[in-house]
Amino acid sequence: MNFYITDDDVTVRSMLAQFIEDEDLGQVVGESDDGAFLNGETLNLKKVDILLIDLLMPTRDGLETIQSIKPTFKGKIIMISQIESKELISKAYTLGIENYIIKPINKIEVLAVIRKVMEHTRLEKSIQDIQKSLNTVLQMDTMLNKKEPSFKEYNIKNYGELLLTELGITGECGSKDLIEILAFLFNYEKKNTFEHGLPSLNEIYEYLANKKLGATADEGDLRREAKASKQRVRRTVYQSLNHLASLGLTDFSNAKFEKYSSQFFDFTMVRKKLTELKNESKPAFTSTRINIKKFIQALYFEAKRMMLE
Repeated sequence: MNFYITDDDVTVRSMLAQFIEDEDLGQVVGESDDGAFLNGETLNLKKVDILLIDLLMPTRDGLETIQSIKPTFKGKIIMISQIESKELISKAYTLGIENYIIKPINKIEVLAVIRKVMEHTRLEKSIQDIQKSLNTVLQMDTMLNKKEPSFKEYNIKNYGELLLTELGITGECGSKDLIEILAFLFNYEKKNTFEHGLPSLNEIYEYLANKKLGATADEGDLRREAKASKQRVRRTVYQSLNHLASLGLTDFSNAKFEKYSSQFFDFTMVRKKLTELKNESKPAFTSTRINIKKFIQALYFEAKRMMLE
C-alpha cells in the first residue's frame, strides 16, 4: 500500500516511515510538514491508500485539511496528535478519519492501527468485488440454472478470498493455492462426500500440480510442483498464525484473534507464537509443526458456511 505522511515534526515523519518500511507494510510515496501542501487530487494521483496526518500544524491543521481534501481524496486517513480531547477526536471521526494515534508515538500502537486500517481497506475491496460479481450473476439467471455447480464453486472461492483477508494472508504466495484447494474440496465433496474425511494432503497437492501443469506434464515436473505448492501453502499458513498472534499480543480480546486462532490452529502453537512475539525472539519456522490439514479443513467449512448463509 502507498502511504503519505504529514507532520510538522521531522522526527515523527522519520519514525513513521521507518516503521512502515521495516514491517514491509508498503511504501511512503510522499511527506509534507503542513496540511496547506495537501490536496485530494494530488494524493489520488500518487495513489495514496493511507494518509497519516498530524492534528496540530502551523498553517493549516489536520481537521481543516481533512475538510479540504475529503470530497476528492479516495484513501483512508489516520489522525496523529498529542491532544486527547474527546471533542476533537469525535470531530475528527465525524469528518471521516479511520483511526487515531496518540503522541508520543510507539511502534506497537502505530503498527496495530495501520494494520487494522489496511485490513479494513482490503475487506472493503473484497466486499465490493463480491458485490460486483453478484450483480453480474443476477443478470445471468438463465445461464446459472444450467451451470449451478460452477456458480457454487465461484461463490466458495469469493468467500475464501474474504476469509484470507480476515486471516491477513490475501497477498501471500500460497493464497492462490488455498483458493484452488477450496474449489477442489467443494467438487470432491459433491462426488465423494466426506464420510471418510478430507482427501490427504498429498492428494490435494497432486491435484494442484496437475491443474497448473496440465495432463501432458511429466512425473518429475509434477512432483516438483506438488512440493513447491506444499511449501507455499505451509509458509502462507505460518504467516496467518503470525498475523493472528500479533493481533492477540496487541489485544488479547481482539475479535479476530478470539474467533480464528483456536478455529484454525492448535492452542499450543498459538501460545508458542505469542511467547515468541512477546520476547521478540527469532521465529523458528523450520521447527514449527503447523497442522496444515486442520487449517485447510477450517478454511473450507467456514467458507462454505458463509456461502450458505
